[in-house]
Amino acid sequence: MLLAYNTNGLAHHDLVEAIELLAEIGYQGVAITLDHGALNPFDERLPVQLGNVKAALSRRGMVSVIETGARYLLDSRVKHEPTLVSPKELDRARRIYFLRRAIDIAAQLNSRCVSLWSGVVHDGASQDEAFQRLVTSLVHVLEHAERRNVQVAFEPEPGMLVDTLASFDRLLAELSSQGVEEGALGVTLDIGHLHCLGEVPISAKILQSAARLANIHLEDMRAGVHEHLQFGEGDIAFGPVIAALAQIGYNGLLGVELSRHSHVGPAAARQAHDFLRPMLGKSPDAPSKAFSG
Repeated sequence: MLLAYNTNGLAHHDLVEAIELLAEIGYQGVAITLDHGALNPFDERLPVQLGNVKAALSRRGMVSVIETGARYLLDSRVKHEPTLVSPKELDRARRIYFLRRAIDIAAQLNSRCVSLWSGVVHDGASQDEAFQRLVTSLVHVLEHAERRNVQVAFEPEPGMLVDTLASFDRLLAELSSQGVEEGALGVTLDIGHLHCLGEVPISAKILQSAARLANIHLEDMRAGVHEHLQFGEGDIAFGPVIAALAQIGYNGLLGVELSRHSHVGPAAARQAHDFLRPMLGKSPDAPSKAFSG
């Protein structure tokens, strides 16, 4: 397991400087949330920044994953929109294009995976209709990922169409019915989300997801409240979580996601590292991919 930090918790930092800061603290990886100023796929300066980021990761020996949950990158007025379940086909196409570009970026950085989610259904569409939108959209994304040899990891997110592992299982079944290969889609498990929605014991859910587990998000949280908290401020017991991940031989990134802590980013990153590092034992060498379809 490699301890990493999500750059959505360092939103006020230059991306290369964030990588340097995290390396100095002792993180072995970085979860890069594509955003304004952070490998923005729509920015003409992307090639230069991509080269600088790649060099920084190499210089520091850090591993990356690409995260696609920026709040206002695609729409400056509506958080997280458009999505793969938006009512209009043109809006869904914009999200698909963004995810394809994210996959291209991941390929260039040799990132472990691209993490994504479904989106919120805002128009009252039925579950069947919403899942049809999601599956049709996701197939295009997975086809591009296969061409670029990039792993896609799907994150169940509270309040979205796919919010739990049960609804993720439905997505897998729907994809299978469309002829998508069984191993094409991995899963991002957010430990706080599991706790928030009562998917417990968390250790059992980790064991259940072992075959598809490609990425981990980690933060503290209270039951029933979707708020990312610093470790020690919520209800989660992390010893059994780490033990379960060790039991299944998970060798991917543990990505701390303190997305509301950018105003105290450096201190929050240090505090999280100091909490988690003793649980992980000796620092491992960077291994191969955690999940291979």
